[in-house]
Amino acid sequence: MITYPFDSDTLLNRQKSIRRRLLERQDITYLSKRIAILDGSTTSDIKNLLEIFLLDEGIRPEFYESDYNKFYEDAVFGNTELETFSPEIIIVFTTIANITNIPSASDTPEDAEAKINDEFKRYKTIWENLKQKFSAVIIQNNFDFPAVQPEGSFDAVYANSLEHFVNVLNEKFSLYAREHSGIYIHDIHRLSAKTGLDRWHNMFQYCSYKFAVNYDVMPSVAWSIKKIVCAVLGRIKKCLVLDLDNTLWGGIIGEEGLAGISLGSETPEGEAFTYFQRYVKGLKDRGIILAVNSKNDEDTAKSGFTHPDSVLKLDDFAAFRANWNPKDQNIRQIAHELNIGLDSMVFIDDSPAERAIVRENVPEVCVPDFDPEDIFSCIKAIEENGFFETVAISPDDMKRNDTYRQNRQRQELEIHAESYDDFLKSLDMQAEIEPFREIYFDRITQLTNKTNQFNLTTRRYTLAEIQNAAESPENITLSCRLRDRFGDNGIISLAIGEIHGEELHIILWLMSCRVLRRGVEDLMLDCIAREAAKKGCTKLTGYYFRTKKNSMAGNLYRDFGFSQISSSEEGSIWKLDITDYVNRNKFIREV
Repeated sequence: MITYPFDSDTLLNRQKSIRRRLLERQDITYLSKRIAILDGSTTSDIKNLLEIFLLDEGIRPEFYESDYNKFYEDAVFGNTELETFSPEIIIVFTTIANITNIPSASDTPEDAEAKINDEFKRYKTIWENLKQKFSAVIIQNNFDFPAVQPEGSFDAVYANSLEHFVNVLNEKFSLYAREHSGIYIHDIHRLSAKTGLDRWHNMFQYCSYKFAVNYDVMPSVAWSIKKIVCAVLGRIKKCLVLDLDNTLWGGIIGEEGLAGISLGSETPEGEAFTYFQRYVKGLKDRGIILAVNSKNDEDTAKSGFTHPDSVLKLDDFAAFRANWNPKDQNIRQIAHELNIGLDSMVFIDDSPAERAIVRENVPEVCVPDFDPEDIFSCIKAIEENGFFETVAISPDDMKRNDTYRQNRQRQELEIHAESYDDFLKSLDMQAEIEPFREIYFDRITQLTNKTNQFNLTTRRYTLAEIQNAAESPENITLSCRLRDRFGDNGIISLAIGEIHGEELHIILWLMSCRVLRRGVEDLMLDCIAREAAKKGCTKLTGYYFRTKKNSMAGNLYRDFGFSQISSSEEGSIWKLDITDYVNRNKFIREV
């Protein structure tokens, strides 16, 4: 009921019972988030549905909801209740019903343009006031098309039409979001088009209940917002694991040979699989890890990517398993090889039987169903589930698959090195360690929300909170970028310390698992101690909060010579005197 494709009628009719059952679950440790909805219409049902969807993702929201159509007043003039609530995420839920400066037929083109600019300034004032008051990210609806089209198709070009007004205003919203961090556009313009404007709008419901969207489509609206919230909080997938035969190409290559598989524009089937490969390539190019999991002879399977019409090449895959082993075993091996969690993986296979086996034996992996006769339904399943929804794409994201291929080269070097120390020396590692910089805020936020294994406190941050941490004089912030002879690993380690008198409290310390055991943790501790000493601190206080995934970091402070101050089921607290601190790093050169 709570995953795509969901039953909207059941969700709408059983909201309370579904919510109650979700809150009774014992297998989830919920992440609590304060979410404010500043609405321009009646949004209570959207809020309730959003809560259900977020609870199912392990996020427990606490809501503030503005009075009806008081979004502007709450944002600009202030509201004590909202300020006390101190939201972490703010959703400005406005629609075409909230546009106030609509051009009239008698307006000159200059008048129409001035009204667009005035309307944009109104929303810009909202965003700037919210940014000034709160350490929150803002999710802003763009605008849907009107329910009617008085001038017919001429509305698309008529400067005084509401349709033209919406197009220009949406572009201004998009440009602002591109140029300002911490504001994300919820694209109801596209969502309404996908739903169909005749179904999206229900003017009787608007006049009766001030529903700006049809009651029947509210689950889709809440689901769409849920995907953005999850992306903001890093609750998205990292890796797409793909079958080959009848998934990345038509036919069975082991039986029909390279010439017999369907790819390219010669046949409808071949063109469909080429389209799917192009879609997958696009995911890879923006940072999604690709892997192959196929029942096939390995050499035969690899030959498929030499097909002249294959968009994907072998180099596009960070891991490749083509054998006759059970696919659930292969998936576990792929996760181990890439050093990622099983819950960060999505498995695509045309065979319902194989999907059922993986779903049963590796329940952490997402295995969407789709019609094996229609590869386009697979794309829809990936997109509608929001597995790879994103709110930002960084240069590090686009190089992610290259990084995993470089790791294989490092593994080869390690195998042939005489000792592990020799291996580390031969990497010729260089690190750039500096305070958080605005240009990297998106990547830093992403790391705090995605990193689970080497993450001592697993504190999650929004982009606004990272910005505040970086600007506070009471904090020390450090990010580490690591390069070696094989390439640039990007930003792979972060730390935030709070100054309390002569002590620095390390409230965040994390590291990407792909650089484990290369000495980065030693270098980071050296830098934390050095920066703490510059601020007059003589002691470090470290925190370890135990989770299901971060046990590998449980003994870090003990191994570094910290003294344990307290311990409980939740974790432990440690202290280290740094008056006579001796550097630990031996293999990484700071630049």
